[in-house]
Amino acid sequence: MHMPSITANYLAILALIYAALALQVIRLRWSSKAPFDDGGDENLRSAIRAHGNFMEYVPIITLMVALLEMSGASVLRIHVLMGMLLLSRLLHPLGMYAKPGSRKFTICRGGSIFLTIGVLIASALTILSRLPWAAMAEEMSEQTIATIEFLQVIHVILTL
Repeated sequence: MHMPSITANYLAILALIYAALALQVIRLRWSSKAPFDDGGDENLRSAIRAHGNFMEYVPIITLMVALLEMSGASVLRIHVLMGMLLLSRLLHPLGMYAKPGSRKFTICRGGSIFLTIGVLIASALTILSRLPWAAMAEEMSEQTIATIEFLQVIHVILTL
């Protein structure tokens, strides 16, 4: 197992994007004098959702990719997964500020959703495919048999 340095490098870039999203929310809260909600400001609402959406997806995906990297997944796979996540996180805020129904809105929001969910599912399935399912199933069956045998012994003792 090794340090997930590829994931860490992408995460550093993602952290800068997250900081920019946070600063945008702060700037818009200040200018619209809305310290707790969106104050009815559409731009602030979009900024809050872009910031929130980032936090909803990036941590779990990054954690899964880091685990894959640490478990020896190929360098190419890690770059593809993290590159797609990075691209999706760049597209999403652009779509959030575009006029609903516009080409930019559709491409950026739709593209970011497609990429984000794709990376989420690909990472999860890759992790699941790497688990030692046969060994786990064998261990579970052995434990089940031992439990049944133990319960039979208890039953015999209690019925004496």
